[in-house]
Amino acid sequence: MTTAPWRDPALPAAARVDDLLSRMTLEEKTAQLYGVWVGAATDGEAGTDGVAPHQHDMTADYDWAELITHGLGQLTRSFGTAPVDPALGAQALARAQRRIAEAGRFGIPAVAHEECLAGFTAWRATAYPVPLAWGATFDPALVEEMARRIGQDLRSAGVHQGLAPVLDVVRDPRWGRVEETIGEDPYLAGTIGAAYVRGLESAGVVATLKHFAGYASSAGARNLAPVRAGIREFADVTLPPFEMALREGGARSVMAAYNETDGVPASADPALLTELLREQWGFTGTVVSDYFGIGFLETLHRVAGSPAQAAHTALAAGIDVELPSLKCYGKPLVEAVRAGEIPEELVDRAARRVLLQKCELGLLDEGWDQEPAPSHLDLDSPGNRALARRVAEESVVLLDNPDEALPLPPDARVAVVGPRAADALAMLGCYSFPSHVLTHHPEVPMGIEIPTLLEALRTELPDAKVTFAEGCGVSDPDTAGIEEAVARASEADVCLAVLGDRAGLFGRGTSGEGCDVTDLRLPGVQAELLDALLATGVPVVLVLLTGRPYALGRWHGRLAAVVQAFFPGEEGGPAVAGVLSGRVSPSGRLPVSVPQLPGGQPWTYLQPPLGLAGEVSNLDPTPLYAFGHGRSYTSFTWSDFTTDRTTDRTTGPAPEIGTDGSYDVSATIRNTGDRAGAEVVQLYLHDPVASVTRPDVRLIGYRRVELAPGEAARVTFRFHADLSSFTDRSGRRVVEPGALELRLAASSADVRHTARLTLTGPLRELGPDRRLRCEASVSGVG
Repeated sequence: MTTAPWRDPALPAAARVDDLLSRMTLEEKTAQLYGVWVGAATDGEAGTDGVAPHQHDMTADYDWAELITHGLGQLTRSFGTAPVDPALGAQALARAQRRIAEAGRFGIPAVAHEECLAGFTAWRATAYPVPLAWGATFDPALVEEMARRIGQDLRSAGVHQGLAPVLDVVRDPRWGRVEETIGEDPYLAGTIGAAYVRGLESAGVVATLKHFAGYASSAGARNLAPVRAGIREFADVTLPPFEMALREGGARSVMAAYNETDGVPASADPALLTELLREQWGFTGTVVSDYFGIGFLETLHRVAGSPAQAAHTALAAGIDVELPSLKCYGKPLVEAVRAGEIPEELVDRAARRVLLQKCELGLLDEGWDQEPAPSHLDLDSPGNRALARRVAEESVVLLDNPDEALPLPPDARVAVVGPRAADALAMLGCYSFPSHVLTHHPEVPMGIEIPTLLEALRTELPDAKVTFAEGCGVSDPDTAGIEEAVARASEADVCLAVLGDRAGLFGRGTSGEGCDVTDLRLPGVQAELLDALLATGVPVVLVLLTGRPYALGRWHGRLAAVVQAFFPGEEGGPAVAGVLSGRVSPSGRLPVSVPQLPGGQPWTYLQPPLGLAGEVSNLDPTPLYAFGHGRSYTSFTWSDFTTDRTTDRTTGPAPEIGTDGSYDVSATIRNTGDRAGAEVVQLYLHDPVASVTRPDVRLIGYRRVELAPGEAARVTFRFHADLSSFTDRSGRRVVEPGALELRLAASSADVRHTARLTLTGPLRELGPDRRLRCEASVSGVG
């Protein structure tokens, strides 16, 4: 029997796919362009359950057995829709894949995708810290290791594609999805995001960058609200993390965002999805819709008058796959093509991209068969938990410790107060399975062990006398419990006020998708509880378990210490308790600024001069704690500042390099304390004069350095002129000649050394091959 060319792995993928497409009917080609949302019930059989708004009204009716005779592009969230034992879920997925392959003429299975924002979103799978916590680590290598483990778990269950990472850059901290982002800086988001992509892709899982693009810039911080960003904000803040994750991470899929920018929905924008992404950046993978995003072109954006028109608009823009289930790319698309209303070439273009990716995944190979599902599948292994603990520990930020109230004495009388202290869900973000799905299944156990902070602290400090009072709820207005909380605090040597968010979806939480806020006050009556605790005179340590920063200026100078953790995952309780006890030396740094006051938003540190405090307004937006800030239990000195042109030179003519040149700046970092610790050395760029206004400072490099007591290391950054580039008045990315300052700093507001230089030569226009990263090296010092 002769093997068809498309089955021959010796042929180039493009030739195989061209042969296959030539054999397919229109229905078979369009079948590759949509997913079907098939959950897995607890008995391992196919089923469905509601998770998101519009899930049912935005999905077309279909007969499963008839549908798969044409093939199927994607299977949506077999594990992430309802609680199912991992092994049973893998078996159910394997059976579904075999049915799909057997039903169609070509025997091609579907791509199975799942959410993996804070770990595999499945029952009994490890719940890692949220992306905002990844940003706080300033440790790309650690994030890459975490993503590799997540990818390995996905593949072990038969999953091919993960819907992560989120590369939206925070523009307004009131937005509910801040917890899903890496922070408010594009360089941090890009470097951490690219590391996550490398890890996931190294396990053979297709990483999906989202949400492309502009989603986090929604007006008023409202989910899905219009975006009114200008071309420079879009080009210089929104886009760079995606470019870095594609070029340096190798992501093979991109998810189109829900939002419109200046009246054009991302899902209808060929300038974004085709001209920029493919023609300029050279992307060759698949573009998938966000859930229901194509249908929303008709129902929410009203730029299409029917499902068929929505399909035409999205296909023409460059969306290859409709997720989560068929609505527009099914029957409406087929009928419109047959009627001559939509060119079949658009279907062919999208189908070719989908099939090329399936070819990469081995799904077109002769004799393909779903790997046998294991009888036991451990998605929360001891190795996973150890890594989750390490990420959580590195992410905890010590904001303040003015009186050295921390670490806590081992035998102290400690009153633990607050609505987040004794709730396991206080550790999890909205895309962790218990918060995302189990709220719909209250009869089902958590599936993983999640120690609360109260439990972890009692384990961490066995000789301490630890008492507890909740004080109040997270968001309810009841103040009845404050009296008991005050009584417990009054009996203690120190009070831990454990406050923060409850993650949820679409208004069911104080943080998460669709859980936007009007200002940055602590939720509910938590502020009143904190006021009452401070009034006792007992030292109060504020511990925040949140998905966004909250305004803390009201209590500045009155708190004994402040600890910030951003939903630190299933091992977050022991990690925070380790910081409180002193077992862990805090090393996290803020990926977002912490404001003084709850109003005055939106604001991030990437401000031009008139965005900063000044005499023209009575409002001072200066944050209480700056981007990049974080304290330690040890101390560090920074010394021996040099460049590759001269020693520490702060006067006289600045060294010159060409507009295509490079420049090294170095410093020695020494741990002068009596315990090990980590310093995060940050490099910022200040551009004194440019043809358009520029941020006063912006991060262009960083390096986390771990040092034993007395140990020193030499940190060197190699700055290239490309890193000073920006979008000029004509929309070109350019490097302009002129003066610059490189600032070595412990945060965006704590500069330790400034190196001046001058770029000389012609203005340079940059292309997609520009340098994106400032390389940093570390060497030992005798």
